[in-house]
Amino acid sequence: MERLGTGIGWRPEIADAVERMPGIDWVEVVAENVCPGHPPESLRRLRERGVTVVPHGVSLGLGGADRPDEGRLAALAERVEALGSPLVTEHIAFVRAGGALTASPRLEAGHLLPVPRTRDALGVLCENVRIAQRALPVPLAVENIAALFSWPGEEMTEGQFLYELADRTGVRLLVDVANLHTNHVNRGEDPAKALAELPLEAVAYVHVAGGSERDGVWHDSHAHPVPRPVLDVLTDLASRVSPPGVLLERDENFPEPAELEGELAAIRRAVEAGAVERVKTGLRAAGRAAGSAAALRAGTGRGRPDPARDDAASRGTAGRSEPGAEPADGRRSETRGDGGGLPAEGGAPSQDEETGAAEATRGAFGLPHPGCAEEVRQRLGLAQAALLSALVAGTPPPEGFDRVRLGVQARALAAKRADVVAKVAPELPAILGREYRAAFLGYAQVRPMTGGYRRDALTFAEHLLNGAGPADAVARRELREWWLERSGPAPRSRPARRLARATRRVLLSRTTRRVLLRRD
Repeated sequence: MERLGTGIGWRPEIADAVERMPGIDWVEVVAENVCPGHPPESLRRLRERGVTVVPHGVSLGLGGADRPDEGRLAALAERVEALGSPLVTEHIAFVRAGGALTASPRLEAGHLLPVPRTRDALGVLCENVRIAQRALPVPLAVENIAALFSWPGEEMTEGQFLYELADRTGVRLLVDVANLHTNHVNRGEDPAKALAELPLEAVAYVHVAGGSERDGVWHDSHAHPVPRPVLDVLTDLASRVSPPGVLLERDENFPEPAELEGELAAIRRAVEAGAVERVKTGLRAAGRAAGSAAALRAGTGRGRPDPARDDAASRGTAGRSEPGAEPADGRRSETRGDGGGLPAEGGAPSQDEETGAAEATRGAFGLPHPGCAEEVRQRLGLAQAALLSALVAGTPPPEGFDRVRLGVQARALAAKRADVVAKVAPELPAILGREYRAAFLGYAQVRPMTGGYRRDALTFAEHLLNGAGPADAVARRELREWWLERSGPAPRSRPARRLARATRRVLLSRTTRRVLLRRD
């Protein structure tokens, strides 16, 4: 894997600061926020300096029941080409549900939601990842996400799930240590156990970010400094493998550049501490191996092999291991479960158990890939649609979920929706003032998002205009004007807007004159 070094998430708000920061080897950019034909000048300058730019997608929904959308894949591939990126990344998550597969309304989450760690979901995810791999011009890496709740009836740990995914598809892993910490607080999952189960050779790079805890729930906000527990998880990972790259994410509440540089320095120190521990572990292992070899030589008298003994040992132990023994790579066989990437003794992988090696062979010979059954996709689709409907449309929570945690997630989704709409349509909070947030949250309770955030902003304005708000006449007039200028098939040009306003003034003056004449 290409060595990336230390990087930071590029955002427009800190673009100038990132250009001036010392020691930045690469940056990551949200893929959907980049126009391939007109990338930001800051990114262009960074590329000219030799800084690697990696696009990070958020909208594919590889963990969803539907196959990845061809248009979204093509758009992501276009951004990869435009940025000259060595790889591209996405998430192990679903972001929408419903539609034709489930014969239900299409719903958008506007957020990354966790995939159930079941055999069904793993099979669908593997096929979706393979589809994406074939459509993208560079290697794909996928990221573990943070979650506020767990699915009932899960069959694997996070580490097992990721191991299976990488083994079957050959996909790289973007390991987010902040998300491992989040899942430790919210779901009681041990980050060290997850790291021990991961295929560390598949790590493409690492995310590091901050968050905040409220009422015992950790929110992966990317709006706070990186806390010590997250740095400790990073050190643990670096003690096991040298990560090809490490990146700091910050999406809101941007501090002064000096504070960001301090966080990057803390990240470098955490990686260095892990590297020191990795060397110590290697030396200890080498010492134990040397001691074992010396004991073996002492046991044979002169260090010469005993052919009779060795032959008997090989006959007695070939093809089996002692009960409870672990493989040489430290992974217990049960981490693969019944559907693991390797076949059971004497058998072959089932259709849904294809290993990374088998995937490579199949691709080399152009052989068709076994797909998961449509009924599996439909089952997963129905489960995800029921969950998302509970989160964004107010329907009853599906059985087995923690209702309190789903309530926390629903409120977080609505709050994020209000924040993002305020960013993509800043005129709305400017027009509505202090009433914006309460009005939007009230709208979100009755109107689930069915498209992107820009469409959501228009629908929100239409919702207000068709209802009682805003009460202020000036605000209502400005909101209506804003909506008219953007609700057509294409935004009106400035001359067209001026002409429309002039026309309305003329018509209004004519109407006023007619009224006055009638009075006379």
